[in-house]
Amino acid sequence: MANLEEEKKEGEEKAPAGKGNPLKKLIVLVIAVVVLAGGGFYAWKSGLLPGFAKEKKKAHAATPVVPKVEIGPTRSMDTFIVNLADPSGKRYLKVRMDLELSDEKMMMEIDKRMPQLRDAILSSLTSKTFEDVNGIDGKMQLRAEMVAMLNQYLKSGKVTNIFFTEFIVQ
Repeated sequence: MANLEEEKKEGEEKAPAGKGNPLKKLIVLVIAVVVLAGGGFYAWKSGLLPGFAKEKKKAHAATPVVPKVEIGPTRSMDTFIVNLADPSGKRYLKVRMDLELSDEKMMMEIDKRMPQLRDAILSSLTSKTFEDVNGIDGKMQLRAEMVAMLNQYLKSGKVTNIFFTEFIVQ
């Protein structure tokens, strides 16, 4: 009889341990599923899965290829340092630019007319205020004005673009 009581006590002690095991197994199983799902999602998003990598490449192949725009011949200009037309008179602009030309033949005409072109640029820049040249819109507007102004002096071709290589306002 003592053996029966001892077996019951051992059975009761093992029962709570038995109940804890399925709970622990369930927690480990849930964690394993979450980790595997996270790893699978990462592999899918990054294209590491072989089945999905082909589809990703096809999507990139469908995007149009943008042709590289060729730049015309360029002529560098010396640095311009001018006072801006601000009421305080304490602001100045330092600009260095390259002119993109329509063809190579214009180099000689640009060299010949350089004093006229520099004078026109200086006159235009000194009439600008800080608000006129501040920000990207101001620079784009200044570029467009300069191209139109310089093309008035040229006969054999034209300036197609101006690239600001240095632009400091202080």
